[in-house]
Amino acid sequence: MPMRLDSQQADFATRFGDLLGGKREASVEVGDAVRSIIEDVRQRGDEALVELTNRFDRTSYAPGELRITEQEIAAASDRVSPEVRAALETAHRRISAHHQKQLPQDHIYQDEIGVTLGTRWTPLEAVGLYVPGGLASYPSSVLMNAIPARVAGVERIAMVVPTPDGALSDAILAAANIAGVSEIYRVGGAQAVAALAYGTHTIARVDKIVGPGNAFVAAAKRQVFGQVGIDMIAGPSEVLVIADHSANPAWVAADLIAQAEHGMGAQSILVTTDGRMADAVAAEVDRQLKLLPKQQIARDGWEEFGAIITVPDHDSAVQLANQLASEHVELAVDDPEPLMRKIRHAGAIFLGHHTPEAIGDYVGGSNHVLPTARSARFASGLGVLDFVKRTSVLGCTPSSLSALSEAAITLAEIEQLDGHGRSVSLRLNR
Repeated sequence: MPMRLDSQQADFATRFGDLLGGKREASVEVGDAVRSIIEDVRQRGDEALVELTNRFDRTSYAPGELRITEQEIAAASDRVSPEVRAALETAHRRISAHHQKQLPQDHIYQDEIGVTLGTRWTPLEAVGLYVPGGLASYPSSVLMNAIPARVAGVERIAMVVPTPDGALSDAILAAANIAGVSEIYRVGGAQAVAALAYGTHTIARVDKIVGPGNAFVAAAKRQVFGQVGIDMIAGPSEVLVIADHSANPAWVAADLIAQAEHGMGAQSILVTTDGRMADAVAAEVDRQLKLLPKQQIARDGWEEFGAIITVPDHDSAVQLANQLASEHVELAVDDPEPLMRKIRHAGAIFLGHHTPEAIGDYVGGSNHVLPTARSARFASGLGVLDFVKRTSVLGCTPSSLSALSEAAITLAEIEQLDGHGRSVSLRLNR
């Protein structure tokens, strides 16, 4: 059964602490294996990449077959139904429009003593996009990762996707085609991350790797960080729903179930100011789970990791929300904006009764790649800023250099860096 808590009870702090500290994913020690795979790809390039791919995905590719051809991509795009294509294009249009508004502007100005200061923004040249394959097929993830990169001006987006037993979703290729992915390779796992980070004859290296994956992919991203940039290490998905008496218990229950059905440690939490709402939602979750075609994954997630917390008022709910720092926060109340302004830590906030988190997953326009495991306290969701770099600009005239020289030379002397000071004084004929 999901955890039931009441913030007014004496043991609440202890039990809530247990909820915050609960581990929701199996600890898989794969570091040594991943390190070996990465080094193998670094040393032997395509030869290792092909061997590892054929072993893990049960395939028989040759090096020349790793890249998916334009003809294959076009054929897959033609095979998707008109409904799927329309949905992908709607999502692409909305995600693109929203991310266009995130583009930063260069800002260069001259201060009161004539020093030129400012910031230039430039896109990364090449990005690698990891897309899971096999049991899960998420074309929406292709769009969410590729579109902000393309909007930012990234010239080359190289996508890698495993093809267990040679299988690959047509919708994945169609989404990549719509999003403007430059090249696609049928490789996955730590070996794909290594190829993107260090390059092989077939796959040229990139500057940053984004996208979700299993424990091997996550470990590989950690290990190549520094050689390339990475987006984040994503943990199990999570939703927090704050609801009061105005909420519809059936809608709230549906949203909790939608998160739980991700499996793999996904967590659904309800915080409500209404005890009757807590009971009604619990009953609704049980009723709706029986209607779900694949109910066991969602039921297991709800019963193992779910929670229902009763609080006396909205302020108490917000306080818990900021402690939980959830990936998704739904505000199932009549007037959500005052609550939204008080929430400091959340990956994404969904306003009001008619904004299910699933809309954000697909077609709302905001990005669904979000910080998990309380990392919303210090991290943000994926966006255009993840694919650009900020460069400082500084320029002095003779007079402005003279005005700043005394302080600069003094600081150089304090730090015993005489060359620094001399580089300033020489320009002033001192």
